[in-house]
Amino acid sequence: MYERILVATDGSELSELAVAGAIDLALLTQAELFAVKVSHHQSAGYFEGSLLINQLDAARLRDHADAESQRVVDSVKDRADARGVKRTTGIVIRSEGVSEAIIDAARIHHCDLIVMASHGRRGIKRLLMGSETLHVLTHSHTPVLVLR
Repeated sequence: MYERILVATDGSELSELAVAGAIDLALLTQAELFAVKVSHHQSAGYFEGSLLINQLDAARLRDHADAESQRVVDSVKDRADARGVKRTTGIVIRSEGVSEAIIDAARIHHCDLIVMASHGRRGIKRLLMGSETLHVLTHSHTPVLVLR
């Protein structure tokens, strides 16, 4: 059925439910699992909001985000390995565009399913904050399973 499953995670509680579902599905189908965390990097600049940030501090913030992202995918890999998933790969992607990075990772790794969580935002919050899940759903050529 599925041979390569990509699970997108941000480390949140809701995202962890999607990870658990992806691990279960990988076990059921004997699929490989690719755990992806996008380390969201804004365009480098001197101003972030209204605070002046020098380049050294900006680099430290990026390094911290990358380290946290690596911790998240390592945790998914450890959980999947402990459950007996045949092969799990943790991938951290540095990108400004979260949804595009997820779509590209699925294409590059020849995944036949993307699993991700929906944060369930509605109304004005969804309009203002957007939805990475919605963007993946509407732009990916790979089937997407959304868990909530």
